[in-house]
Amino acid sequence: MTRARRDAEAGTRDRGHTVVQQDETGLPSPAPGGALLLRQRPDRPRAAVLLLHGGQETSLRPARPWQLAALRMGPFLRAVSGALPGDDVLLARARYRVRGWNGERADAVRDTHRALDELAELAGPVPTVLLGHSMGGRAALRAAGHPQVRGVVALAPWWPPGEPVEQTAGRHIVCLHGDQDRVTSPTDSADCVRRARTTATRTGMALIGGGDHGMLRRHRLWHATAAALVAHLLDPTGTPDPLPEESYGTADFPVL
Repeated sequence: MTRARRDAEAGTRDRGHTVVQQDETGLPSPAPGGALLLRQRPDRPRAAVLLLHGGQETSLRPARPWQLAALRMGPFLRAVSGALPGDDVLLARARYRVRGWNGERADAVRDTHRALDELAELAGPVPTVLLGHSMGGRAALRAAGHPQVRGVVALAPWWPPGEPVEQTAGRHIVCLHGDQDRVTSPTDSADCVRRARTTATRTGMALIGGGDHGMLRRHRLWHATAAALVAHLLDPTGTPDPLPEESYGTADFPVL
């Protein structure tokens, strides 16, 4: 076995936690065929972040780590890692079995629950923030009721009209959506955020001025704001909220 392969499988020790040295698009799993793909595993994690990428409305084709929807989350993972104040937060991605949501099957939700269950086995009942884009934002909202979940940060989420919000009780739900998105609807997202106020601990939203669905325009703002939100939800007293107070009000949501 080569040294590179040994490092990829076992990780290397640095600052008291295991940093996975494999390419971000081919991360090892705690269990073969599992739904949890580790990026950073501290010895004693106090919290966790689970990233959920986008997909398609209908597809039974296998999800692969080199597909654009998955690759799109790489910069967010790196931004979150840099924004966290300590080195005791587990970072991971969820691995989908198929690319599609697939109607009532809601495959991405099933895979998200599997990943959260595996995370609980690995790290214990640590507070977890879900960071999801597009279909991953929908899966994050649906999985918000899982015992591990403290909060959801949704990026340009696919939240169709009438998306359920009862499962958000006791959770923090925050949404970022580009005002030029032509794939998913900022209006639907705003409606969902407002409806979730009746059950969630706190809900908020901000629009990315000029932002598109792929989060390429003003990408630095997307990455920095999302990472700061994750850090704030994990440490509300020690890390400031990057959004203005208007994001949590009853008037129109602000444009960043």
